[in-house]
Amino acid sequence: MSHYSQQNPELGKLLIVRLSAMGDVIHTLPATQALRYALPNAMIGWLVEERWAELLCAPGTPRRGPRSEGRPLVDWVHTVNLREWRKSLVSIHTLEQIARLCNDVRSAGYDISIDLQGAIRSALLSNWSGAGVVLGSAEPRESPASLWYTRVAVPTGTHVIEQNLCIAQAVTNTKLTVPHIELPRDEKAETRIDQHLRELHIASLAILNPGAGWGAKRWPAERYGRVAADLQEQGIRSIVNYGPGEEELARSVETASRGAATAVQTSISELIALTRRACLFVGGDTGPMHLAAALHIPVVAIFGPTDPARNGPFGTRSIVLRHPESTTSHSRRPQPDEAMLEIRVEDIVSAARKLLAESKNRGQECPRHTGGAHG
Repeated sequence: MSHYSQQNPELGKLLIVRLSAMGDVIHTLPATQALRYALPNAMIGWLVEERWAELLCAPGTPRRGPRSEGRPLVDWVHTVNLREWRKSLVSIHTLEQIARLCNDVRSAGYDISIDLQGAIRSALLSNWSGAGVVLGSAEPRESPASLWYTRVAVPTGTHVIEQNLCIAQAVTNTKLTVPHIELPRDEKAETRIDQHLRELHIASLAILNPGAGWGAKRWPAERYGRVAADLQEQGIRSIVNYGPGEEELARSVETASRGAATAVQTSISELIALTRRACLFVGGDTGPMHLAAALHIPVVAIFGPTDPARNGPFGTRSIVLRHPESTTSHSRRPQPDEAMLEIRVEDIVSAARKLLAESKNRGQECPRHTGGAHG
């Protein structure tokens, strides 16, 4: 395989394969952005689960064609709906959708497909793309995935973002650095969020995110409420972000805050807009936390069974709290992590105050929202 580089007149067509989940897609953005900077004339596509497509393309924005604020990074967004397809794998409708996807991806004529998920399903889809080269990690998450690669790269670095960047470097054969990330801007979502903050009379905003992928990663809701109460004493109102199935959790935070926090469920585009307006994020190892880091919002990160060295906030000012007795595990236990429960409200409040003071010293105090547009 010949390496693609800025000196190569045949810059090629690249397909990124990272299907899910929210945090993992966000962790893949820096490598893709670095490829965009290194290969400005390359055509870059991305294959992603439909439910995470808004991280790449705002609703109403065409999913292929010239890049814009609504789709700033990639030239073509291809989507799969594996969760729905599994329910009726042999139905005519599902088979038609799969055939349409394969035709769309193959019609793009990708030269190289880069599997940054390392799963069997992502490796298969990378191979089915028709790309002449299928590149993946020499140490994929699911070892059989390597059977479908034609070339591998040995990932180095501790954080998953660094590892993804390392694999991307095998395309350019040049050192890539983590660039500024461009996320889609949905003007309708921006307007809705401004209006909602105005209705709630929120001027300075913090985001609290009590949810997580499984119970062991969750810090108690009642404690988030007490953090919100302290932030209100500093003139900062809290929005409690929550996803599907987390309404009761979010309401528990709201109740414990005694009026200092308001629970709000958003679309991904609205969450991007909301996060842009925040001066602080408090939460665990979740997609919204990684979104805040990508947008350079100061983060207080609460970790338990997952390793912050690999999955912690990257590229933003942050304070990570993890009890020394927490051990790394991805067993998805529903029970709370006992060591994580040793992290006190006072610890989080102290970290939040420190980050807010640093922002003030840097002249980056919480923006005050009046309903106008904010970058």
